[in-house]
Amino acid sequence: MDIVIVDHVKKYFETGNRLVKAVDGVSLLVEKGKFTAIVGASGSGKTTLLNLIGGLYRPTGGRIIVDDTELSSLTEQELTIYRRRRVGFVFQDCSLVSELTVRENILFPLALDDSRSDPVFFERITGALRLDDKLDRYPHTLSAGTQQCAAIARALITKPSILLADEPTGSLDVRTSQNVAGLLKMTTEMFHQTLIMITHSMELAQLSDQVVRLQDGRIV
Repeated sequence: MDIVIVDHVKKYFETGNRLVKAVDGVSLLVEKGKFTAIVGASGSGKTTLLNLIGGLYRPTGGRIIVDDTELSSLTEQELTIYRRRRVGFVFQDCSLVSELTVRENILFPLALDDSRSDPVFFERITGALRLDDKLDRYPHTLSAGTQQCAAIARALITKPSILLADEPTGSLDVRTSQNVAGLLKMTTEMFHQTLIMITHSMELAQLSDQVVRLQDGRIV
């Protein structure tokens, strides 16, 4: 079953007098519960494509369908709800709130939506990511890899349909990158998530079920 359908999608930006074709006619199917890696050089359109699937951008042309919902048909308010409830984001900069503990950071998305936490699910996530003994610590006391694990737990806590990861290991050393990527793959399998990850590393991309290579806004 396909959870994401990208159908001849384009995203163009005007920069001064120049038209930038960031995504230029991309078609892509992502199966439910699968891990898709998107690779390509800087400027190839990877992040733009991820942001389109995440509802952060509206396409210039084409369609994006997630869980039978065409994103272009949603209002801005509906897109906000879509992002909050159905998409989990993990970025290169984990963006944890320094004044909050690890526990509070993980639960923060639920507070934004006035949702209650599922204690059993919380324990499963934090246990899988080896955070259960660090929940009352603050981000600055943790290693970079552990902070990224907390960011992954935060992305998973709302039980999203899709997890979108934009270079989640980009600022980590090789060994930590491999550990975090392995944990991402493990948690998505354990919690039946669909993972789309941008990476420059072909070694990490080989962990995926499907590799998509972009060049100049197109799949090659």
